[in-house]
Amino acid sequence: MIFEKKRQEMIERLKQHGIWDEKVLSAMSKVPRHRFVAPGLELQAYDEKALPIGFGQTISHPYTVALMTQHLNVKKNDRILEIGTGSGYQAAVLCEMGASVFSIERIKQIATTAKKKLENLNYHCILRVGDGTLGWQHYAPFDGIIVTAGAPVVPEQLKEQLKQDARLLIPVGDKDSQQLFCYLKTEDTLEEKMIEHLKFVPLIGASGWKKI
Repeated sequence: MIFEKKRQEMIERLKQHGIWDEKVLSAMSKVPRHRFVAPGLELQAYDEKALPIGFGQTISHPYTVALMTQHLNVKKNDRILEIGTGSGYQAAVLCEMGASVFSIERIKQIATTAKKKLENLNYHCILRVGDGTLGWQHYAPFDGIIVTAGAPVVPEQLKEQLKQDARLLIPVGDKDSQQLFCYLKTEDTLEEKMIEHLKFVPLIGASGWKKI
């Protein structure tokens, strides 16, 4: 099929761009990304770009998804909190890797669409509508937290909801450009590593941007 060919071409490009984690590559080779884009954009789903999904939101560039997932260091049965469900694609990749995914989306219509797509593809995650900057204390602590929108600062609530030796992936900066950081929670500190300069939609919430 044309989509299978495009998906394999995407995987080869990811390898060329430095994505080496076979678990990530394997998961992304199985998830039908074209099922998560807006109608009419299916043939562009595997291209090297983000695509609009409505309400000013996007499905992230394939490289961005791969890079963040690789640094999250996901293991089977890990409990992963995703802030910003968006299209549902990132959640599907995490599910494909065997993680238990808890995902928060602030826009109800986007959450409803993502939930339906995930269920139709038999990806099971716990999803709710709410303020992702506050995390999800009820299910904390988490083995990893991935934030798919740019924050002005790292929300304290997310730091507090990490397990020992867990990682937090979050873009931090102004609304026009951010730096992607990986934080590793150790016994007495949070180790910080800057990964790459990227651009995300703004993280809106009590501990994020107040408005777009």
